Amino acid sequence: MPDDRGPRERPRARRRGLARLIPRRRGVQIALVVLVLAIVGAAIGGYIYEKNRTGSIYHPHARFFPQPSPTLPAKGPDRFAWPLYGYNPEHTRYFPAPASVRPPFRKVWVHNEGGLLEFPPVIYGDHLFQLADNAQLTALNRHTGHTFWVRHLGVLSASTPAVNATTVYATVLSTGNSAGPGRIWALNYKTGQTRWVHSLASPSESSPLLVGERLYFGSQSGTVYALNARSGHVLWTYHASGSVKASPTLFNSDLYFGDYSGHVQAVSARTGRLVWRSSSEGAVFGSGTFYSTSAVEYGRVFLGNTDGRVYAYDAYSGHLDWAVQTGAYVYSSPAVTNAPNAGPTVYVGSYDGTFYALNARTGQVRWKFGTHGRISGSPTIIGRIVYFADLGEKAAYGLGVSTGRVVVRFQRGTFDPVISDSQKIFFTGSSGIYGLAPTDNPKLVTTLPPH
Repeated sequence: MPDDRGPRERPRARRRGLARLIPRRRGVQIALVVLVLAIVGAAIGGYIYEKNRTGSIYHPHARFFPQPSPTLPAKGPDRFAWPLYGYNPEHTRYFPAPASVRPPFRKVWVHNEGGLLEFPPVIYGDHLFQLADNAQLTALNRHTGHTFWVRHLGVLSASTPAVNATTVYATVLSTGNSAGPGRIWALNYKTGQTRWVHSLASPSESSPLLVGERLYFGSQSGTVYALNARSGHVLWTYHASGSVKASPTLFNSDLYFGDYSGHVQAVSARTGRLVWRSSSEGAVFGSGTFYSTSAVEYGRVFLGNTDGRVYAYDAYSGHLDWAVQTGAYVYSSPAVTNAPNAGPTVYVGSYDGTFYALNARTGQVRWKFGTHGRISGSPTIIGRIVYFADLGEKAAYGLGVSTGRVVVRFQRGTFDPVISDSQKIFFTGSSGIYGLAPTDNPKLVTTLPPH
């Protein structure tokens, strides 16, 4: 029999189907709206995060410890010594030279090293020690430029030696043989003969820090070493999360250094135990790495990062005090001093070709100087002049620490250009070293031989 309900119920069934379908469509639409909002929210959040991560951060009320400016020893060999990368264990890169050590300069001697000179030499007594990138270590007379001795320590280096009255220490990136990818050497100060050599499990381009009878340096595996400086015996090791290419910095009883995982840490110089560890915001969205050697002053740790920032951390807690964004990578290690009429100031160059003077307390820019090149190396303060080199321009500048005005310009300069013995300055070009003495001749030294 024909179903009399059929013609009447089928439309109801269609309506019930549509009724079920409409909520589904609405659900899909709502889901799509939620998804779009989530994407937009993530984009906005990512933009805000990226802006905060790469922009400047200021904590103006963070604690700050004013300190008097250091002075030269009254007499003795230490008065003429520049024994470490960055001059002192705090790596402030500030040398309190007499007012007489300023431009104009005259050339006293020149030494053509031959290899690329990426890092500056060190001085102790009448010896100046220069380690070239080809791992050749040369001992020169700082008065005449005469060569005392030369040693080939491997095939590749990128660091500054450390020296005392008896021994010079140098790290090596590559030995050129299977004995180990890296080494640390201890050589006789007068003769260059080997006192001891320690093979490393990975290359090292960390300028060694010598304090008393202890030697500290990092390696590309992230291992930081403390060795007995007399014997080369390992006292302790610390393992960071990334390569440690900087020289460890000593303040009070702790060592400070950044690594290639984007972290800064403080460890006990006596035991290697971790004191604190802070981040530059980690690896999210391509965070930068710490190549820069830290300068510790005013209770703060100052260093640059390849994310374009210059950072200041509390030396006791690791809390971020400020972070200032530049226009490009900051490989440069900061120099710090109490500038006349300006106050505590941090000086650092950026790969964007801008040299910055930053308020050490607040991070605010005191002044900046543009070179239109690339600043890769680190500055040094000699008295009241801060010197730095521009890799792009192949030039070096000396600026007034308080004003940023040009005092002298050299046509040769690539990385870390100047150190001093309180009588002369020693200028490092791409492959040559120059001994320069102050002169009464008003003509500035702007042209140097092509080394």
